[in-house]
Amino acid sequence: MITITAATGRLGRLVIAELLERGVPAGEIVAAVRSPEKAADLAEHGVQVRHADYDQPETLQAAFAGTDKLLLIPSAVYGRRFPQIKNAVEAAVTARVPLVAYAGFVNAATSTLRLADEHRQAEACIRESGLPFIFLRNGAYIELYCGELGDLAPALESGALIGSGGNGKISGATRPDLAAAAAVILTGDGLANKAYELGGEAFTLTDLAAEISAQSGKPLVYQDLPVEEYAEALTARGVPKPFADLLADTSLAITRGDWYTDSTELQQLIGRPTTPLANVVTAALKTL
Repeated sequence: MITITAATGRLGRLVIAELLERGVPAGEIVAAVRSPEKAADLAEHGVQVRHADYDQPETLQAAFAGTDKLLLIPSAVYGRRFPQIKNAVEAAVTARVPLVAYAGFVNAATSTLRLADEHRQAEACIRESGLPFIFLRNGAYIELYCGELGDLAPALESGALIGSGGNGKISGATRPDLAAAAAVILTGDGLANKAYELGGEAFTLTDLAAEISAQSGKPLVYQDLPVEEYAEALTARGVPKPFADLLADTSLAITRGDWYTDSTELQQLIGRPTTPLANVVTAALKTL
């Protein structure tokens, strides 16, 4: 039995789709979710849907019962991720889950991102639990840099893509590629107690602006800002200040190499080249 938490999120759904594509019977997949009604479509395809709320520890042990491999996908709630994962790890110990995989950030052990703190804590918690583990340290989602945050249209209108990443490199990867890697891990054997650094072909924010400009036919350049000015610019566009500060910190971390890896483990796992930046830009421009 393979159990996926946060299974109605974008990554979770893609992992389940990949498992099914790889021939895992739907009845041997558990979608562990906070709101089972949102997983009705998965249930219709034969996937087991179980209530599992990170903030309600009493729901977790039952959700993990009979699990052979558990993929923990953290929630999007900054500041709650570690306590939530701690609850899940404790439930996994009680349920005697043989293997726990955790979807975190690339370079989690050394990253300076504020967002990386909870991932580091989660990895330490899993190690200390004594459970066999696999850490899937995912590179930045390319989709986030190609308009998923709603900043592509304003950038094209102004002619400037703003950030604080300087000339730093981002080993971005798409969610489908990362989901495919997770499915390979969850259906494989003999991989316990290993961390994978999962990133694709690296690009800079200048590269990103050039690609968007080339495909859209509109002038677009990358404008680097001091981190405080970038946060202020995001706030002026309507982004709540706490989130704007986090985004600015995430961008600044590019300059320190926190989003770069020379690892080829993602390509090796999925057995093909990772999805190019150009393909993601093409798809994003079609949504405008």
